[in-house]
Amino acid sequence: MTDHYAVIGRPINHTKSPLIHGLFAATTGQDLEYGAIEGSPEDFAGDVQRFRAQGGQGLNVTAPFKLQAFQLATESSERARLARAANALKFEGEQVVAENFDGIGLLRDIEVNLGQPLAGKRVLLLGAGGAVRGALLPFLAAGPTELVMANRDGRKAAELAQEIGHPLLSVRSYAALEGETFDLVINATSASLVGELPPVPAGVFAQAALAYELAYGKGLTPFLRLAREQGVAQLADGVGMLVEQAAEAFAWWRGVRPETRPVIDQLTLPLT
Repeated sequence: MTDHYAVIGRPINHTKSPLIHGLFAATTGQDLEYGAIEGSPEDFAGDVQRFRAQGGQGLNVTAPFKLQAFQLATESSERARLARAANALKFEGEQVVAENFDGIGLLRDIEVNLGQPLAGKRVLLLGAGGAVRGALLPFLAAGPTELVMANRDGRKAAELAQEIGHPLLSVRSYAALEGETFDLVINATSASLVGELPPVPAGVFAQAALAYELAYGKGLTPFLRLAREQGVAQLADGVGMLVEQAAEAFAWWRGVRPETRPVIDQLTLPLT
Protein backbone atom coordinates (compact mmCIF):
# COMPACT_ATOMS: atom_id res chain seq x y z
CA MET A 1 0.00 0.00 0.00
CA THR A 2 1.42 3.37 -1.04
CA ASP A 3 2.33 5.74 1.81
CA HIS A 4 1.71 9.48 1.53
CA TYR A 5 3.96 12.38 2.47
CA ALA A 6 4.10 16.05 1.47
CA VAL A 7 5.75 19.41 2.01
CA ILE A 8 3.72 22.34 3.34
CA GLY A 9 4.66 25.98 2.95
CA ARG A 10 3.58 29.31 1.46
CA PRO A 11 4.37 29.94 -1.33
CA ILE A 12 5.06 26.37 -2.36
CA ASN A 13 5.03 26.43 -6.17
CA HIS A 14 8.85 26.65 -6.30
CA THR A 15 9.50 23.57 -4.15
CA LYS A 16 11.85 20.81 -5.28
CA SER A 17 10.86 18.49 -2.43
CA PRO A 18 8.50 16.24 -4.45
CA LEU A 19 11.25 15.69 -7.03
CA ILE A 20 13.85 14.98 -4.33
CA HIS A 21 11.72 12.51 -2.40
CA GLY A 22 10.61 10.87 -5.63
CA LEU A 23 14.25 10.26 -6.51
CA PHE A 24 14.95 8.97 -3.00
CA ALA A 25 12.00 6.58 -3.20
CA ALA A 26 13.12 5.27 -6.59
CA THR A 27 16.70 4.60 -5.50
CA THR A 28 15.72 2.97 -2.18
CA GLY A 29 12.74 0.98 -3.44
CA GLN A 30 10.23 2.70 -1.14
CA ASP A 31 6.56 2.76 -2.13
CA LEU A 32 5.41 6.30 -1.44
CA GLU A 33 3.80 9.36 -2.98
CA TYR A 34 4.95 12.87 -2.11
CA GLY A 35 3.01 16.06 -2.80
CA ALA A 36 2.98 19.78 -2.01
CA ILE A 37 0.47 21.73 0.08
CA GLU A 38 -0.05 25.49 -0.10
CA GLY A 39 -0.61 26.18 3.59
CA SER A 40 -2.90 28.76 5.14
CA PRO A 41 -1.34 31.06 7.78
CA GLU A 42 -4.77 31.26 9.48
CA ASP A 43 -5.42 27.50 9.51
CA PHE A 44 -2.11 25.63 9.50
CA ALA A 45 -3.42 23.14 12.07
CA GLY A 46 -6.45 22.48 9.88
CA ASP A 47 -4.24 21.88 6.84
CA VAL A 48 -2.23 19.32 8.80
CA GLN A 49 -5.32 17.62 10.17
CA ARG A 50 -6.88 17.32 6.70
CA PHE A 51 -3.69 15.75 5.35
CA ARG A 52 -3.64 13.26 8.23
CA ALA A 53 -7.32 12.44 7.67
CA GLN A 54 -6.50 11.59 4.04
CA GLY A 55 -3.88 9.08 5.19
CA GLY A 56 -0.79 11.28 5.29
CA GLN A 57 2.05 9.89 7.38
CA GLY A 58 4.55 12.73 7.46
CA LEU A 59 5.20 16.32 6.40
CA ASN A 60 8.18 18.44 5.59
CA VAL A 61 7.56 21.99 6.79
CA THR A 62 9.00 25.09 5.17
CA ALA A 63 8.51 28.86 5.61
CA PRO A 64 6.54 30.36 7.20
CA PHE A 65 5.19 27.43 9.24
CA LYS A 66 8.16 26.00 11.16
CA LEU A 67 7.23 27.65 14.45
CA GLN A 68 3.57 26.67 14.09
CA ALA A 69 4.59 23.09 13.30
CA PHE A 70 6.57 22.90 16.53
CA GLN A 71 3.67 24.32 18.54
CA LEU A 72 1.29 21.79 16.97
CA ALA A 73 3.39 18.76 17.94
CA THR A 74 2.54 16.51 20.86
CA GLU A 75 6.12 15.22 21.04
CA SER A 76 9.38 16.88 19.91
CA SER A 77 13.02 15.94 19.51
CA GLU A 78 15.67 17.78 21.46
CA ARG A 79 16.74 19.57 18.26
CA ALA A 80 13.20 20.82 17.65
CA ARG A 81 12.72 21.84 21.29
CA LEU A 82 15.93 23.82 21.43
CA ALA A 83 15.20 25.50 18.09
CA ARG A 84 11.49 25.87 18.95
CA ALA A 85 10.91 25.16 15.28
CA ALA A 86 10.16 22.03 13.26
CA ASN A 87 10.86 21.28 9.61
CA ALA A 88 9.48 17.73 9.69
CA LEU A 89 6.47 16.04 11.28
CA LYS A 90 5.66 12.35 11.68
CA PHE A 91 2.22 11.02 12.58
CA GLU A 92 2.10 8.03 14.92
CA GLY A 93 -1.46 7.22 15.93
CA GLU A 94 -2.73 10.30 17.73
CA GLN A 95 0.79 11.66 18.20
CA VAL A 96 2.37 14.41 16.10
CA VAL A 97 6.15 14.13 16.43
CA ALA A 98 8.32 17.14 15.50
CA GLU A 99 11.92 17.15 14.28
CA ASN A 100 14.31 19.78 12.97
CA PHE A 101 16.84 18.67 10.37
CA ASP A 102 17.74 22.12 9.02
CA GLY A 103 20.90 22.50 11.05
CA ILE A 104 22.34 19.05 10.50
CA GLY A 105 21.46 19.23 6.80
CA LEU A 106 23.24 22.56 6.43
CA LEU A 107 26.22 21.39 8.47
CA ARG A 108 26.58 18.19 6.43
CA ASP A 109 26.46 20.12 3.17
CA ILE A 110 29.17 22.52 4.32
CA GLU A 111 31.47 20.00 5.98
CA VAL A 112 31.01 16.91 3.79
CA ASN A 113 29.88 18.10 0.37
CA LEU A 114 31.82 21.37 0.30
CA GLY A 115 34.80 20.18 2.35
CA GLN A 116 34.76 23.04 4.87
CA PRO A 117 34.84 21.77 8.47
CA LEU A 118 33.73 24.40 10.97
CA ALA A 119 36.27 23.48 13.63
CA GLY A 120 38.55 26.43 14.27
CA LYS A 121 36.62 28.77 11.94
CA ARG A 122 34.98 32.14 12.51
CA VAL A 123 31.37 31.85 11.31
CA LEU A 124 28.90 34.63 10.54
CA LEU A 125 25.17 33.92 10.26
CA LEU A 126 23.04 36.65 8.69
CA GLY A 127 19.47 36.44 9.96
CA ALA A 128 17.72 35.10 13.04
CA GLY A 129 14.75 33.21 11.64
CA GLY A 130 13.72 29.57 11.78
CA ALA A 131 16.61 28.27 9.68
CA VAL A 132 19.13 30.00 11.95
CA ARG A 133 17.43 28.66 15.06
CA GLY A 134 17.82 25.15 13.68
CA ALA A 135 21.45 25.69 12.73
CA LEU A 136 22.85 27.17 15.94
CA LEU A 137 23.25 24.05 18.07
CA PRO A 138 24.72 21.78 15.36
CA PHE A 139 27.08 24.59 14.37
CA LEU A 140 28.23 25.22 17.92
CA ALA A 141 28.80 21.49 18.42
CA ALA A 142 31.08 21.50 15.35
CA GLY A 143 33.68 23.56 17.22
CA PRO A 144 34.04 26.99 15.58
CA THR A 145 36.19 29.54 17.37
CA GLU A 146 33.28 31.99 17.24
CA LEU A 147 29.73 32.06 15.89
CA VAL A 148 28.29 35.51 15.28
CA MET A 149 24.71 36.42 14.38
CA ALA A 150 23.71 39.66 12.68
CA ASN A 151 20.11 40.65 12.03
CA ARG A 152 18.15 43.80 11.18
CA ASP A 153 16.11 43.21 14.31
CA GLY A 154 18.93 43.18 16.84
CA ARG A 155 16.58 42.47 19.72
CA LYS A 156 15.35 39.27 18.08
CA ALA A 157 18.92 38.05 17.57
CA ALA A 158 19.91 39.01 21.12
CA GLU A 159 16.95 37.14 22.60
CA LEU A 160 17.84 34.06 20.56
CA ALA A 161 21.47 34.20 21.68
CA GLN A 162 20.41 34.58 25.30
CA GLU A 163 18.06 31.62 24.93
CA ILE A 164 20.87 29.41 23.58
CA GLY A 165 23.33 30.70 26.18
CA HIS A 166 26.58 29.47 24.62
CA PRO A 167 29.90 31.28 25.24
CA LEU A 168 30.96 31.04 21.58
CA LEU A 169 27.72 32.65 20.33
CA SER A 170 27.47 36.42 20.09
CA VAL A 171 25.43 39.09 18.30
CA ARG A 172 26.58 42.10 16.25
CA SER A 173 24.75 44.82 14.43
CA TYR A 174 25.51 44.96 10.72
CA ALA A 175 27.44 48.20 11.28
CA ALA A 176 29.55 46.59 14.00
CA LEU A 177 30.80 43.96 11.52
CA GLU A 178 32.92 46.58 9.80
CA GLY A 179 36.58 45.55 10.04
CA GLU A 180 35.85 41.92 10.99
CA THR A 181 36.45 38.91 8.73
CA PHE A 182 34.92 35.44 8.77
CA ASP A 183 35.85 32.09 7.25
CA LEU A 184 32.22 31.19 6.57
CA VAL A 185 29.44 33.69 5.88
CA ILE A 186 25.89 32.35 5.54
CA ASN A 187 23.04 34.48 4.25
CA ALA A 188 19.92 33.16 5.98
CA THR A 189 17.90 36.36 5.48
CA SER A 190 14.99 36.69 3.07
CA ALA A 191 16.77 39.45 1.11
CA SER A 192 17.77 37.23 -1.81
CA LEU A 193 14.19 36.11 -2.32
CA VAL A 194 13.37 39.64 -3.45
CA GLY A 195 16.68 40.37 -5.16
CA GLU A 196 18.12 42.50 -2.36
CA LEU A 197 21.42 42.50 -0.48
CA PRO A 198 21.49 42.34 3.33
CA PRO A 199 23.38 45.35 4.73
CA VAL A 200 26.57 43.41 5.40
CA PRO A 201 29.93 45.19 4.97
CA ALA A 202 31.84 44.03 1.90
CA GLY A 203 34.98 43.21 3.89
CA VAL A 204 33.53 40.46 6.08
CA PHE A 205 34.85 37.67 3.82
CA ALA A 206 38.22 36.21 4.82
CA GLN A 207 40.67 35.41 2.03
CA ALA A 208 39.70 31.74 1.82
CA ALA A 209 36.08 32.17 2.89
CA LEU A 210 33.05 30.21 1.84
CA ALA A 211 29.99 32.33 1.02
CA TYR A 212 26.80 30.31 1.43
CA GLU A 213 23.40 31.49 0.23
CA LEU A 214 20.60 29.63 1.97
CA ALA A 215 18.17 30.35 -0.86
CA TYR A 216 18.55 27.95 -3.78
CA GLY A 217 17.99 28.16 -7.50
CA LYS A 218 18.35 31.96 -7.55
CA GLY A 219 21.67 31.99 -9.41
CA LEU A 220 24.20 34.66 -8.49
CA THR A 221 22.22 36.53 -5.84
CA PRO A 222 23.28 40.01 -4.68
CA PHE A 223 24.94 38.37 -1.66
CA LEU A 224 26.91 35.89 -3.77
CA ARG A 225 27.79 38.60 -6.27
CA LEU A 226 29.21 40.72 -3.45
CA ALA A 227 31.28 37.75 -2.27
CA ARG A 228 32.61 37.10 -5.77
CA GLU A 229 33.52 40.77 -6.18
CA GLN A 230 35.46 40.50 -2.92
CA GLY A 231 37.50 37.61 -4.32
CA VAL A 232 35.72 34.74 -2.56
CA ALA A 233 36.53 31.62 -4.55
CA GLN A 234 33.97 29.22 -3.07
CA LEU A 235 30.31 30.13 -3.47
CA ALA A 236 27.35 27.86 -2.76
CA ASP A 237 23.60 28.07 -2.59
CA GLY A 238 21.24 26.05 -0.43
CA VAL A 239 20.48 23.16 -2.77
CA GLY A 240 22.85 20.87 -0.86
CA MET A 241 21.22 21.74 2.45
CA LEU A 242 17.80 21.14 0.90
CA VAL A 243 18.78 17.66 -0.23
CA GLU A 244 20.63 16.74 2.97
CA GLN A 245 17.81 17.73 5.32
CA ALA A 246 15.38 15.90 3.03
CA ALA A 247 17.52 12.78 3.30
CA GLU A 248 17.43 13.03 7.10
CA ALA A 249 13.63 13.30 7.07
CA PHE A 250 13.35 10.41 4.61
CA ALA A 251 15.49 8.23 6.87
CA TRP A 252 13.42 9.26 9.91
CA TRP A 253 10.21 8.29 8.15
CA ARG A 254 11.36 5.23 6.22
CA GLY A 255 14.33 3.79 8.13
CA VAL A 256 16.75 4.03 5.19
CA ARG A 257 19.00 6.96 4.29
CA PRO A 258 19.28 7.61 0.55
CA GLU A 259 22.41 8.70 -1.29
CA THR A 260 22.41 12.46 -1.69
CA ARG A 261 25.29 13.22 -4.08
CA PRO A 262 23.47 12.17 -7.30
CA VAL A 263 20.43 14.28 -6.36
CA ILE A 264 22.53 17.32 -5.47
CA ASP A 265 24.36 17.02 -8.79
CA GLN A 266 21.07 16.80 -10.68
CA LEU A 267 19.62 19.90 -9.00
CA THR A 268 22.69 22.12 -8.90
CA LEU A 269 22.58 25.04 -11.32
CA PRO A 270 25.52 27.29 -12.32
CA LEU A 271 25.86 30.39 -10.13
CA THR A 272 25.65 32.92 -12.95
